[in-house]
Amino acid sequence: MLKFITKRLLYGLLVLFGVVTLVFFLFNILPGDPARMMLGQRADQESIDIINRDLGRDQPLAIQYLNYLNDLLPLSLHNHRDSSSPFFLDPDKYAPCHTLLCLGSTSLVLKAPYLRRSYQSQRKVSDIIATAFPQTAILALTAMLIALLLGLLLGIISALHKDTWIDRATLFLSTLGMSLPSFFAAILIAWFFAYILADVTHLSMTGNLYTVDDYGCGEYLDFRNLILPALTLGIRPLATLTQLTKNSMLEALGQDYIRTARAKGISRRRIILGHALRGALGPVVTSASGWLASLLAGAVFVEYVFDWKGMGIVVVDGLEKYDFPVVMGVILFICILLVLINILTDILYAALDPRIRLK
Repeated sequence: MLKFITKRLLYGLLVLFGVVTLVFFLFNILPGDPARMMLGQRADQESIDIINRDLGRDQPLAIQYLNYLNDLLPLSLHNHRDSSSPFFLDPDKYAPCHTLLCLGSTSLVLKAPYLRRSYQSQRKVSDIIATAFPQTAILALTAMLIALLLGLLLGIISALHKDTWIDRATLFLSTLGMSLPSFFAAILIAWFFAYILADVTHLSMTGNLYTVDDYGCGEYLDFRNLILPALTLGIRPLATLTQLTKNSMLEALGQDYIRTARAKGISRRRIILGHALRGALGPVVTSASGWLASLLAGAVFVEYVFDWKGMGIVVVDGLEKYDFPVVMGVILFICILLVLINILTDILYAALDPRIRLK
């Protein structure tokens, strides 16, 4: 187990290094000047140069890349004497940090990864992510929970009623759900349930998890605003999980150990829930984990339509305003989540299926 986790972490670090390199060079060769975006189109060149110098964009691209890697690494090398150096140890940037070793003007520092600051708000990117990610996580987890529970239920029912009208109706709905683009589904669901049926559902087309009280008494949780975006986001994984559960259940029901259980007189309910379902969960869990990672990374359109204040809105705003540190930080954060989710999925898959061995 330890060997497997170590190997996967090393692979994950290589993937992250590739992503960091690709993202850095991609966003630094794109047209557009963040300094001009910050100061406006009428800004003079001297002011623009000052901003670029403060952002470190006056350095050669290779130096900027090394400095970016140095900021991301928990163990990094910094110059603690020369404030003009691009690797200067600025306490305001890297706090909290601990100096482990000093060699002349160079220090080996232990710190949290520094994702830079937003060009527009000057807030730390890590603080922006810490504010937005819980909203996206709640939305993605709720959507995945809906998709998983309904997908297992519909898949089991479809498998037990194979080649009947129930099976055909489930197949039709699953095909429709998989072919429906999230952006179109979001607009359609928001229009129908929050506009046409607003008097019945009492749901809003836009809103966040926290709603400002009309009487000025602060904010309160409003779970109604979670229903429509979670339902929209869960449609596609629901369709996939339903068909995957059905196929896995049919395969499991045809195994020898199921026939043996029937011959022993074990009840049908226990065979389905205690034996067949457990054997069918492996592919379902793998798919669900992949979908969860996709929902965390790809909820941009749904969040934008419903004005849900999550990572999607942050990315869209960052792209519109050339706020590259924010966009780069969100991408790297999502990549780290994907690596960790994949490792946990492999471990859970092996726990559910004793035939799987981690190597």
